[in-house]
Amino acid sequence: MIILWLLVPLACNNGKLQDQFMQPFATYHRFISLCMYLAGFLGFVLSLVKKHYLRQFTLFGYTHVTLLLIVTQSHFIINNIFNGLIWFLLSTTLVICNDIWAYIFGFFFGKTPLIKLSPKKTWEGFIGGGFATIIYGILCAYALIRFDFFVCPISYSESQGISMQCERSHVFQVAHYNVPATVKSLFALVGVELTILKLYPFIFHTIMMACFASLIGPFGGFFASGFKRAFKIKDFGDSIPGHGGLMDRFDCQLLMGTFVYVYYITFLSPANPERLLKMVLQMKQEEQLEFFSLLQTALKGQGQL
Repeated sequence: MIILWLLVPLACNNGKLQDQFMQPFATYHRFISLCMYLAGFLGFVLSLVKKHYLRQFTLFGYTHVTLLLIVTQSHFIINNIFNGLIWFLLSTTLVICNDIWAYIFGFFFGKTPLIKLSPKKTWEGFIGGGFATIIYGILCAYALIRFDFFVCPISYSESQGISMQCERSHVFQVAHYNVPATVKSLFALVGVELTILKLYPFIFHTIMMACFASLIGPFGGFFASGFKRAFKIKDFGDSIPGHGGLMDRFDCQLLMGTFVYVYYITFLSPANPERLLKMVLQMKQEEQLEFFSLLQTALKGQGQL
């Protein structure tokens, strides 16, 4: 470790040497992380003491819950940022908006308790906050979608460096939708002729995220409330006067980052030609030629060549 610490400044003073030095860590970072975890696991097993089994395994459990809730969430949120800032900004502010409007509706109209873990939460606040979050999501999406800076994935190449310019995905381009006959007739009653609806497909995904932030997101806060009650504490910290710690402000974000990441990977993740090219270039020469032959055969079969 001391040798590694001494080599880092030397590598950082030379751009080419820096790339050569960091390349193995970037390529094998998952395996390196696994090895470090396994080393910690072996150290834990070897350090077990008969009189302290219960306490040691309790701390072991706490550590893994922290890794799951904090480290895993951070990993997914960082991936959301790289997929495009709009996925991070919109999902984060949706949860904040829901929290604010649920409080406002609950304060003025709340009468029916929602859950025992949080006695101040009401059905009126829960429902009102949900509708307000959907409206906010649509307005915010229209504001952000106009700028490539927010919708383009972050890409990196050795020649151009970090770039946030791209050819927009179809999700961020206006599409035309035929209006159902039932809806047409309803608008016709008020003298409005509506046959085609022009809309960004991303708006539908925004509504899905807003529904999740309104219906499932608050349960992250309920989980945090139950956790604090179990340990008989009011707040996780005191870094923000009157609000507790950072965790008290971000407890409802526990599930949102994971949902957005999985949603994007499942339904929207496009094939990345640059990433595929990097993978091909890492192959042996004969494997590259075999890949080229298979690709050529597949494209001919589809009539594209």
